[in-house]
Amino acid sequence: MFSVSQNCWFIRKVVTWRAVASIAWSVLLLPVTTTLFVFLVRLSLFHPVQWIAECFALLTAPSTIFPLFLLSGVVLVIGFFNLKYYTVVPSIPCSRVALLAKLLHPRQCVHSLVHCAVGMVVMWCASVIAGVRYRTLSSPCTGSESGSVPETCLNEYHLFFLLAGAFMGYSHSFLGVVQNMNYVSFQIILQYKYMRFKGSLASVVKCGALQSLHSVRNYVALYYFFGHLPRAWILNMLNLQMDSALCSLDSLAGLLDPSLLYHLWISGTFLLLTWYITVLLFRIYVTEPYRFPVQSTFAEDTDQCLPKVLTEKDVLVMKFLALQDLALLARYSPSCRQEVFSLSQPGGHPHNWNAISKECLALLGELTQRLVAHHDTVASNGRAKRPSVSSDARSVSSGNSVMSGAEDLLQTPHPSSIIKTPGSVFKSSMMGLSSPMTVPFTPDLESPFSSPAVRRLAGHQVPPSPWYGSVQSPHVMRRGPKLWSTSTDSQANGSPPPTPAPTPSTLRPEQKSSFLAQWLQNRKEQVGGPFCRGLHYLPEASSQALFADSQAHIWALEGLSHLVAASFSEDKYGVVQTTLPSILSCMLTLQEAVDRHFKLPHASSKPVKTTCSMGDATYKTLRFALRAALKTAIYRITSTFGEHLNAVCISVEHQKRLQQFMEYRE
Repeated sequence: MFSVSQNCWFIRKVVTWRAVASIAWSVLLLPVTTTLFVFLVRLSLFHPVQWIAECFALLTAPSTIFPLFLLSGVVLVIGFFNLKYYTVVPSIPCSRVALLAKLLHPRQCVHSLVHCAVGMVVMWCASVIAGVRYRTLSSPCTGSESGSVPETCLNEYHLFFLLAGAFMGYSHSFLGVVQNMNYVSFQIILQYKYMRFKGSLASVVKCGALQSLHSVRNYVALYYFFGHLPRAWILNMLNLQMDSALCSLDSLAGLLDPSLLYHLWISGTFLLLTWYITVLLFRIYVTEPYRFPVQSTFAEDTDQCLPKVLTEKDVLVMKFLALQDLALLARYSPSCRQEVFSLSQPGGHPHNWNAISKECLALLGELTQRLVAHHDTVASNGRAKRPSVSSDARSVSSGNSVMSGAEDLLQTPHPSSIIKTPGSVFKSSMMGLSSPMTVPFTPDLESPFSSPAVRRLAGHQVPPSPWYGSVQSPHVMRRGPKLWSTSTDSQANGSPPPTPAPTPSTLRPEQKSSFLAQWLQNRKEQVGGPFCRGLHYLPEASSQALFADSQAHIWALEGLSHLVAASFSEDKYGVVQTTLPSILSCMLTLQEAVDRHFKLPHASSKPVKTTCSMGDATYKTLRFALRAALKTAIYRITSTFGEHLNAVCISVEHQKRLQQFMEYRE
């Protein structure tokens, strides 16, 4: 299952032990949550002394030990699935069909089935601890005569709890896909693990209680309409009978029981709280910063050094932690910065700086090309255009004039090597691919769920060099009329008016049929077009997917800008000055691409605040964080070097843009 990750030293020595530590702490916290559950489920406000005595007697009873062992096994299963399914780059479906495809994926079906099973196990433990009428699946019939042999009847309350556990388990798995609960984000403000857990515990309890309340509401409604189906199957399989003296739970009189609903809500909160704590601890431990050495004395440890780790393509969690470490050492560690600026002995080559700057520039260049491809596709009404040979030549020549002397440092991958976002950070399908980062908005083109528009978007090829002209794209000014535009729109856009349609009296029979077919097709597009576009496309999701992995680019910008700013006074050999033109050109080009993207519809709209949820929604605002980090990085360099940047050899357009930053007019 971990064929790629098992051969990685970081997974064996770091990630595995961090996951084990998070599971161990989750198991150690089980007695605390179980004690809280016992006191709440046995609540008796009118007899407080008896209530406390019964709770302590239940907690010390031997019958409680076996449910605790089962709950520990459930925590192990949940921890394993956390390790298996979590990723640092969220998978954002750009259409409702893509979201449906994610829900119906075989891996997701396995995830849902396992969570249904462990949900039933947790609810069985909760029913045993709650006792009284929830303890067993069968019980003696209350309506049998005293002299006859007692018959065995179905205890529908126990069945009701077990099915509720399966429903809550599936709901948890379903919401994990919809809310991207498998996404692990990194904290901007670093905290100790205990302080982070303490600060998040209140929100976790609140989310568990609210989500349990919503699940109880949905489950009660579902059981009211379809509860007789599993009940009849259980009666037939176990040869049990219904107790005629008790009210059935698939009726209003049976479901509107305050005690039943309260116990179900408390049990559901206990189930979700146990799982949410496991998820929270896993996130805290996995995203803890890791210190990578800049250089090593021993040759066998070179794979663990920062310049080598930054080129990692398979284990993305290691790459993200390496970029985070780069941003931290560039800002806070003068000794590590000296190692970055140092020269190799013998030879006197800045290998550390070359490797680090090359990888950071490659990341930024890849994001620039991605934004250019997306903008040109949107500007051409979703129709991907093949670039002409002359435009390719002009782009390559302009790119060579700007990047002359730094070709070995900026080797951005071609967009033809676009790959899919991996489903897990620990199991990657990126072997043999040359792209340093994933492109999360690229769907599976072989999937039957992908729409033709998405295929055209993913198959769009762009020149290897982005634009260096004005901000306005030529495609926006010279594009043709939209497919759904009228003749009035065509004339307003400058296109020639359409020829008048011939009258039916002058048409031949085959022309009449083609005219009728064309008329029906136009009516079909007018009626079904809005529905199909709503079914296949989510506007804001495409913008979020473009920047799904932008946390890596933010750290690359911070690391590069801090190193360049520190080189003004700390770089003894001037190793940074040789690559300063390419760094400035790359940042200014990315700034231009980001500005263009934010002029598109839905790109600058703020995401709607969601209700209390364990899903991490920070990826929805990464594009705003990247725009702020990019401007801050350029200002950091211009404020440090000042007028010295006028001597840097860059293009005229970039010199004008850089002058605006130097004058603080951006």
